[in-house]
Amino acid sequence: MLTVRELVRDIDIRLLAGEEALDAPVRWVHITELADPTPWLSGGELLLTTGMQLSHDAEDQRAYVHRLADHGLAGLGFGVGFGHTHVPEALVAAAKERGLSLFEVPYDVPFIAITETAFSRLVNEQYAVLRRAIAAHERLERIVLSERGLDAVVGAIATLIGGAALVFDARGMLLAQRSFRAELDDETLAALERELRERTRGGGLTGESGGRRGFAPSADALTGRALALPVGASGPRAADGSAADGPPLLQAWLVAAKDSGALSEFDRLTLHQAVTIVALELLRRRVAEDTERRLAGDVLAAIVSGELRGPDLTRRLEPFGLGRRVGVLVLAPPRPGAGALAAAEGALSAALRGEAADGLVALHDGLVSALVPGFDEDELFPLAQRIAERASRALGAPLRLGAGRAVESADARRAFHEARCALEAYALAQPSGNGGGEEAGGNGAGAARTTVATYRDLGSFQLLLSLQDDDALRLFCDSILAPIEESEGAYGGELMRSLEAFIEENGQWERAARRLYCHRHTLRYRIRRVEELTGRSMGSARDRIEFWLALRGRELVR
Repeated sequence: MLTVRELVRDIDIRLLAGEEALDAPVRWVHITELADPTPWLSGGELLLTTGMQLSHDAEDQRAYVHRLADHGLAGLGFGVGFGHTHVPEALVAAAKERGLSLFEVPYDVPFIAITETAFSRLVNEQYAVLRRAIAAHERLERIVLSERGLDAVVGAIATLIGGAALVFDARGMLLAQRSFRAELDDETLAALERELRERTRGGGLTGESGGRRGFAPSADALTGRALALPVGASGPRAADGSAADGPPLLQAWLVAAKDSGALSEFDRLTLHQAVTIVALELLRRRVAEDTERRLAGDVLAAIVSGELRGPDLTRRLEPFGLGRRVGVLVLAPPRPGAGALAAAEGALSAALRGEAADGLVALHDGLVSALVPGFDEDELFPLAQRIAERASRALGAPLRLGAGRAVESADARRAFHEARCALEAYALAQPSGNGGGEEAGGNGAGAARTTVATYRDLGSFQLLLSLQDDDALRLFCDSILAPIEESEGAYGGELMRSLEAFIEENGQWERAARRLYCHRHTLRYRIRRVEELTGRSMGSARDRIEFWLALRGRELVR
């Protein structure tokens, strides 16, 4: 940073006033003879003048100095031997009063000697800052390419600027935080989160409302030492993948705060470059998560269908951090719909990370499932309860989660069905189809609470799931379901789907009909036909449970 002191140190000019301001930074050097040059100045300049257009009136001369000081100039160099033989006393008195550095420039010292010195120093400084910024950018790039993660990127930014660095998502939720020495206190952090949310709601990245542009945070503890920058995508996309009209989409916020002092030019340049690096890291992480999600879905589907089993299954689970024994969790979303299902998937993934547990999370048949390390019961089931409670808090609703006992990874299919059956058996056992709602003191009368169902909720019917003889299990299923499939031909499939939907919706006609996209009267006809073909009644709890077990048993032996 070039200061007034450094600029005039080696030049034969004499200081007349403002010694206390010699360390003011010089942004530029400007020559003018205007009586009021301030409309064309932005502050931080060292102004050079001969005073040829300056009035000889003392009041005008004092007003001239006050205008320059009010505009934030770094100093004033007055060349003598042209309009004035010496610097007017009124200028000197006013400069002393305002603490503005004032120099007398002799006739034989050309202004170009001062400007050349300043420009050489400023160019060299800019070049040095640019080289440092390029080196910092390359360092951040290497972190992204080495896949060390967002925490490593933010940690490097904090070290480069000598302060705290934070990344928030578009909703103002903290994604990563690292500090050089001092961390932000909770009150400052909360104020920053509120301001980010308000500005995110304020408009686009370039909107006139200023909603998502860079800004200096207004929290008192951050005044003068912090900067918040939006991390934007390239822009919105149309359905066909082409660029759509509209402002860039907001991905996140990058916020930095120096431990002490104001942000330097290097700090600001580094932060503006770091925005691109943060965007690349978020994109890399999203692509990695999407790829892992697709792989997880493929593996889980292959497990449930029986296509993947034995040693092949064990090998496929190793990249997900799962060993030779696994447990299975099955989560029912609190509400129907694809949006609720995706939210439940994200909440379960986050809950696993929060408990520092490896796992494979995927969607299957309207449920969110996770394969986790094969802990013993006294560790696995409490872990499942903590995971369910974390997910429930994230979604703001009570949840039902089924937990299957740990098995050899090659036999994960049975663990999945145990968790799923435990979840559904618990729901079937609740009065009025409550589906996991229990009286929970403290949440109000009739309030539901988050529940984990295990094999203990299967009662005596866990014997069915423990059968190792597929032929015996198939015989049980056929004894109940074969009349439906064999008597109605192709229509038997519709009856089977209707039966399953009716049972899974706990006998609620409207919900089951919506799930099947048919009228409730059509569903009533189909259920009556099932009762006629099987000789069973949906009014019997025992018959409903045996239907349900047969449907689940079919999944085990198909």
